[in-house]
Amino acid sequence: MHIAITGAAGFLGSKLARHLLDAGSLIGRSGQPEEITRITLVDVVAPVGFSDPRVDIIVGDISDAKTIEAMIVPTTDSIFHLAAVVSGHAEVDFDLGMKINFDATRHILERARALGTQPRVVFTSSVAVFGGDLPAKVPDTMGLMPQSSYGAQKAMGELLVNDYSRKGFIDGRVLRMPTISVRPGVPNKAASSFASGILREPLNGQAAICPVSGDTRMWLMSPRQAVQNLVYGHNLDAAQFTFTRIVSLPGLSVTVREMVDALESVAGAEVAQRIQWQEDDVVKRIVNSWPGDFEAARAKAMGFTADADFASVIRAHIQDELAP
Repeated sequence: MHIAITGAAGFLGSKLARHLLDAGSLIGRSGQPEEITRITLVDVVAPVGFSDPRVDIIVGDISDAKTIEAMIVPTTDSIFHLAAVVSGHAEVDFDLGMKINFDATRHILERARALGTQPRVVFTSSVAVFGGDLPAKVPDTMGLMPQSSYGAQKAMGELLVNDYSRKGFIDGRVLRMPTISVRPGVPNKAASSFASGILREPLNGQAAICPVSGDTRMWLMSPRQAVQNLVYGHNLDAAQFTFTRIVSLPGLSVTVREMVDALESVAGAEVAQRIQWQEDDVVKRIVNSWPGDFEAARAKAMGFTADADFASVIRAHIQDELAP
């Protein structure tokens, strides 16, 4: 079985790749587990730490059709499309956001259509596709109303994947991901970056700035849970998606204050006191346009799962990223 992953140098793409290499198999076209014989990792910089002979690495711009042609070949069975220009960056650089978040997605879908091989495509979307006057808990039937360029680009990608699946060009599944926390590494340009920074930096003995108020409600998922749901969503039979290939995944609905309280309960008051509260109007505008809670009834009925509680998310981060 041949798999391609975009955004493979990112933390989630690299975690997914390592998980698949360790697992050794994935549900294939037969509907049964099939041996993974090749994984093509694609990003603008080379993913590091991969010496497995099953791994091929392509360094290139996924908005360039030639990069996509090299990535998706007649033997490609499945594509995990994770690459994206994150929310804050897409807001300040509209052209780049459109190139990577929209044009590249269309290149991938068009390549699959041209080959006629109907690969399985997992597209990661975002809660940023919603906005405006939202209920306290967003139902599965909520209409799209993005309040950022990133959200609009993801919404367009959702519709494309759904329609290419309807036409039989691909076997697509769109997974609307909660904000992922705790992300390892360094801060990025996402408006939601603080949702990891206010935990990661204090745990590393560093100060962190929280740019939103403590009552800001977030919809969150751990990296462990994200990888699990990506693989689960890939492995579902297409018939289980019924009338649409788009599904909002379950997550944890917590306020920023509850996140900090969980940090204190796990790591102690001294760690939590490293957080400085300095509100940023730009970040607040973007983050406050996102929903903080979802029914996710359809996803739960399909078997997708959420983290147990936010303290367990922090403990998983400590175990996965900080344990010696």
